Amino acid sequence: MLLWLAHPIYGQAIREHILLDNGWKFSLGHATDPTKDLFYRVYNDFSKTLSKGINFSSIDYDDSAWQTVDLPHDWAVTLPFSEKGDWSHGYKALGSTFPEHSIGWYRKTFDLSKSEAGKRIELQFDGIFRDSRCWVNGIYVGHHLSGYTGIKYDITDLVHFGKPNVITVRVDATQNEGWFYEGAGIYRHVWLNSYNSVHSSPEEVFIYTKSIGKQAEMHAEATVHNRETSSQTFQVEWSILNREKKVIATHKSANTTFAPNEKVTVKSNLNIPNAQLWDTEHPYLYTLTTKIISNGKTTDLIHTRFGVRTFSYQPDGFYLNGKKMKIKGVCVHQDHAGVGTALLDELQYYRIGLLKAMGANAYRTAHHPHSPAVLQACDSLGLLVMDETRLLNSGREYRQQFEDLIKRDRNHASVFMWCIGNEEEKIQSTETGERIARTLVSLQQHLDPSRVSTYGANVGNENEGVSAAIPVRGFNYNLYGLTDYEKTHPNQPIIGTEVASTVGTRGVYLPEIVLDKAGGYSGHFVADTLRAYLLDQDKSYPSWASQAQQWYSTTANDPRFMGGFVWTGFDYRGEPTPFAWPNISSHFGVMDVCGFPKNVYYYYKAHWSESPILHIAPHWNLNLPQGTVVKVWVYSNTEEVELFLNGKTLGKQKTPAFGHLYWEVPYEKGTLKAVGTKNGKRITSEITTTEKPFAIVLSPHKTQLKAGKQDAVVVNVSVVDKKGREVPNADALIQFQLTGDARIIGVGNGDPSSHEKDTFAEGERVERKLFNGKCQVIIRSGEKGGKVQLRAISNGLKEAVVRMN
Repeated sequence: MLLWLAHPIYGQAIREHILLDNGWKFSLGHATDPTKDLFYRVYNDFSKTLSKGINFSSIDYDDSAWQTVDLPHDWAVTLPFSEKGDWSHGYKALGSTFPEHSIGWYRKTFDLSKSEAGKRIELQFDGIFRDSRCWVNGIYVGHHLSGYTGIKYDITDLVHFGKPNVITVRVDATQNEGWFYEGAGIYRHVWLNSYNSVHSSPEEVFIYTKSIGKQAEMHAEATVHNRETSSQTFQVEWSILNREKKVIATHKSANTTFAPNEKVTVKSNLNIPNAQLWDTEHPYLYTLTTKIISNGKTTDLIHTRFGVRTFSYQPDGFYLNGKKMKIKGVCVHQDHAGVGTALLDELQYYRIGLLKAMGANAYRTAHHPHSPAVLQACDSLGLLVMDETRLLNSGREYRQQFEDLIKRDRNHASVFMWCIGNEEEKIQSTETGERIARTLVSLQQHLDPSRVSTYGANVGNENEGVSAAIPVRGFNYNLYGLTDYEKTHPNQPIIGTEVASTVGTRGVYLPEIVLDKAGGYSGHFVADTLRAYLLDQDKSYPSWASQAQQWYSTTANDPRFMGGFVWTGFDYRGEPTPFAWPNISSHFGVMDVCGFPKNVYYYYKAHWSESPILHIAPHWNLNLPQGTVVKVWVYSNTEEVELFLNGKTLGKQKTPAFGHLYWEVPYEKGTLKAVGTKNGKRITSEITTTEKPFAIVLSPHKTQLKAGKQDAVVVNVSVVDKKGREVPNADALIQFQLTGDARIIGVGNGDPSSHEKDTFAEGERVERKLFNGKCQVIIRSGEKGGKVQLRAISNGLKEAVVRMN
């Protein structure tokens, strides 16, 4: 039974937004055999509204043998790996070669009380991958192609009040939309919305900052619909609340009368005195309440979080609130170790927090709309967002996707720029590409005049096609053309939409044997081709890319360059450049798929954050003969560094402006110690050859979980020796036992060549090997709550226990 809550201020249920994530039934279908696909293509009868043939979508259909799942759900992450799979998607057994794994069916029953009769009832899917069809109570309601944009269905006429209803969804993940791991299934939230017939919607309320000063001038608008059968009169009342819920600005529109099925957009300006500005260091958020009053009654109430801030895109750079700032950004795909694309909101906040801790101030949603939870996390934690649509295409399907993206996200404080596409090699330099770009830019300006657009162009200093039409020129690599472009286009703002593409494998040390090619890719690689690993250092990159310090030192002091987005913040499944099978995951991340830092992470942290950084690499558990020369890197933002081996100085060096420090050290076991000086203060860091592994250590990112199945905790796992020192090359197999009202939803370790299971069925033994000393467990909260305990055991190691409430 759904719980329809009265609004705490107004005392009546005006608009409800009810989560429908728990208790779905799921079963695989079949893409080519109707007998294994609920006879879908046999009984798929659209000749009548309610057909006897469509029994799989009726309330009477027996789905008791189906698996019970909670959303978000990605069935692709549960599938085995196969060499016949798609390289770009990480060799999962999914797609046209695997019709038995590429169709998924979902069913969900729900009740509506008779008191809800007379309301509009709407079904909202935040994301289904992909090509979904939906039925309610046996009646077909719609089809949605994209796996990255949401869809809403008005099901008012189809639901029953006072007796059960059923939703049925067929998902077809046979085809891809991108060239990276995309998952499969209802992998974002599902909601049931209830509202009155005279209403607006969250997407049709829009507020943005027109100017800042002694008072901030805000523009607000709302589109109001009349779904009654007679003319109605309404007015809109806006209120702005500060963080303490105090009303600080109000405005009420004049009365407007409109006919049935008519919609009217009402606009107004509101002023906020002494406004707190949103920025990446102080992400202050206000709330706009939009109340619609019709015939003396409140018929709709919508709450919109927003920030007061201004963006300016100038030939000499980017300005936030009138202050010039450099974009220190990362590109991100949406999957995570263990769970694929089915990330709970808490995991999104966890990942955004890791990027903030590194010093990043911006996030590019490469190359498609990301979950609404990502934008909410960036709003709250203070990360700018370049918000990107899936394809450069102005046809009806993709034009609508771009419009849906802008309306969904335009109120987010964090979104500072739209991106209309990425690397469309066949059309980006053509007249067709230019026409498409002008159409999309015009649409963006109509829907959101407060921002501008860019495009990820991998065409050097060329200015044809899309590049001629875009307000801010985006460079994907090819920064060698930047200086010439600046000279020939002195008035166009420029940004690095995609930079770096350094590849490395966390915790891997290799002798520096450089390969011009690895796996058929040209470039500069220090690689172990047998295991498909790369040196964990800023050394390896494909031919189109560069080292971190190359791109950043080139652009950091360029006054015109806005900054850039590193490819990528995290490793992701798929695109295992420069390798192929058995490698199943990328090496591009500054962090691995678990969020464990690679060495290059400390390069960015040293130059992007204010905190003192002194990091030595590689670790000192190297299996090398004594005297072997080891190339030791130190990443630091101190003024100078002195390195010691077992108490003996190896020399002092001044820290280069945008580089790293470097020593050639004859290996001997013991302790490497670095001593740096910053603003007159002495900072030290050391690494030591450890003893053998002794005990497991569990490190949860928090110990309090909210009941209701929507919270998660990330538990990072490591091993220490008897002296409590982390063993960086430990590789033990760890088993996990969980008790209490919670469950393990995924495990990972960051190994890009591991074919271990990510998920486990109920009753299966949950386990994962450490990869270079680390692995990770993700726990989802239960329905009721209570005490939860995770126990980790391994042969020959002292077990560990962590308790959560």
